[in-house]
Amino acid sequence: MKLSSRPALRDAQTVAYSERSAGHQVLRNTYMLLSMTLLFSALTAAASVAFALPGPGFLITLVGYFGLLFLTSKLRNSAWGIVSVFALTGFMGYTLGPILSHYLHMAGGSAIVMGAMGLTGLIFLSLSAYVLISKRDFSFMGGFLMAGMIVVLVTSLAGIFLQIPALALTISAVMVLLMSGMILFETSNILHGGETNYIMATVDLYITLFNLFTSLLHLLGFIEKE
Repeated sequence: MKLSSRPALRDAQTVAYSERSAGHQVLRNTYMLLSMTLLFSALTAAASVAFALPGPGFLITLVGYFGLLFLTSKLRNSAWGIVSVFALTGFMGYTLGPILSHYLHMAGGSAIVMGAMGLTGLIFLSLSAYVLISKRDFSFMGGFLMAGMIVVLVTSLAGIFLQIPALALTISAVMVLLMSGMILFETSNILHGGETNYIMATVDLYITLFNLFTSLLHLLGFIEKE
């Protein structure tokens, strides 16, 4: 008796279509929540600048960031997870306020901040569009990006003690490249079903954009001073 492979093929195509549809749904929810958290973060940053609020300090920033990140991860499957995301991104916006104040008080500070913001948006939109149009799977970049982040972390800790401007500038340039790669990786991961929780996907992309923006601020600030 001859067996037909068409039913199996149809089943495989149905599964693939369902996965793509689920990936697009997660991506839509992620982009919607990301846009709202970015707006909320911008408002808290603006309030921090307007009221000249002091920075929370290195230790409080770390405790607040990792504490809220852990809480968000725990609550990611409930409505409280959304509240936790806004708490995390609002806190990060507050920590960004003193950094923005520093650059705004420089000569041409407004142009530096707007330039960093514009470049961050352009990089994000361009790379995200490339993933969506090409539908390429960038999961192979995961190991490289993780290794790069470890190197940057170790180098940054060394830079705190060495206080070498060229080293800090190099770290910022490398961070721009790594965060650009993270946009490709994270968008692809959502699209191909690697990340199915839009709350955590939002957190991943927000942190990536936050690091990209602050790194561009440092680079543009250095260029302006020179």
